[in-house]
Amino acid sequence: MKVTVNDYMQKGYTYELSEPQGKNFHSDFEPQLTPKEMLELGVFGGVYMRDCKKEFPDDWFYNAKFAPEDIREHLAKLNYFKVNASQPLSVWREKGWIHKDDPRGWFQWYCRYYMGRRHEDDERQIKRWKQMKRHITQIKNNCKKGDESCRRKQRQAVLHWAYDSRSM
Repeated sequence: MKVTVNDYMQKGYTYELSEPQGKNFHSDFEPQLTPKEMLELGVFGGVYMRDCKKEFPDDWFYNAKFAPEDIREHLAKLNYFKVNASQPLSVWREKGWIHKDDPRGWFQWYCRYYMGRRHEDDERQIKRWKQMKRHITQIKNNCKKGDESCRRKQRQAVLHWAYDSRSM
């Protein structure tokens, strides 16, 4: 199946879904949360992907924590851990972390991967996802299990990468 994207950041971008939704992930890629779960928990200050609803399943957005449409700035209160753990997109661009096909970054790549797109950038993005495990180790080594008040910014950051620190 082909998907054509027409949103704020992409016009006429088309990609192919070659795998079933949520299935057949690379053996090194085992996210703990789906994109839908992430959006429901609260990620990216409620401003990320509000204009992408036509690209993804409707149910991803039913309980998503989004800022009102007229708000353009990040609202930390909408994040699960109530802190801002994001860097501006300009920083991601400067560091070369953005692939031209996914101009919003890792989470956009993950949403499309989850939907079944396989892409030339998969290996790099999975490698970046795996590098977040160092933050998981720091949370486990420095926080009591289940203490969500410990290292909230770091916990929010790993949530942005589909890791669930709530039970750590």
